[in-house]
Amino acid sequence: MSTSTIRNRASREAGAGSHDAAQAPVRIVLVDRDSLARRAMREELAQTGEFIIVAEAEGHDAIQSVRDEQPDLVLIDIGYPEMIGIGVGKALRHQMPATPIVFCSIADDEDTAIRALSVGAAGYVSKDLDPAPLRRALRGAVAGEAAISRRLARRLVEELSRAPEPRPRLRPLGGELTVREWEVLDLLIDGESTAAIAQTLGLALETVRSHVKHVLRKLGVGSRGEAVAIAQRLRARRA
Repeated sequence: MSTSTIRNRASREAGAGSHDAAQAPVRIVLVDRDSLARRAMREELAQTGEFIIVAEAEGHDAIQSVRDEQPDLVLIDIGYPEMIGIGVGKALRHQMPATPIVFCSIADDEDTAIRALSVGAAGYVSKDLDPAPLRRALRGAVAGEAAISRRLARRLVEELSRAPEPRPRLRPLGGELTVREWEVLDLLIDGESTAAIAQTLGLALETVRSHVKHVLRKLGVGSRGEAVAIAQRLRARRA
């Protein structure tokens, strides 16, 4: 067998391997409190073989499922009107920022969609979306695209055009806060408890308490309430 023949065969085999890899189904962790809704979504996505649901979860147990399965995408029901799914997505973004998240919802509410996207999601789709465009949106999210409707994209552009000019960040009195301390401070502003902050950031309770003490010291205050009052101004100025 000639050298050129060997090279051609190797090239074809390499090409076939790349094609097979490109056709591998998208692995999804599905998060929804409603088991019937999960079943309907699983069956809808599995019809063409393009997607496979590798795990299902109801809430914050999704974090462990994502760690175990290392999926290509996490599809989270937003949980209207409680919107519990946003908290799940926020925790996932903190702990596994490289994993794309797409929210789905029965609500056609742009304000809710923008709130969901603000935690770092790759998209927001309606549960009423037809199967073909739903699959296109999810494939796009895996490929690095924004899985949102044209109408929502237009709303985001309008929101950005109305955004105020950034202002310089005010430095804390006792020194610059670390990235982690800013994360803790932001969650304090949102009214989160120590336990909730620990769960969101994947930290031990004592570690969170230590971060809070450092924040209070650097801000020159003696209570969380005072810290939040100052932090709200700091957040606005570093936005």
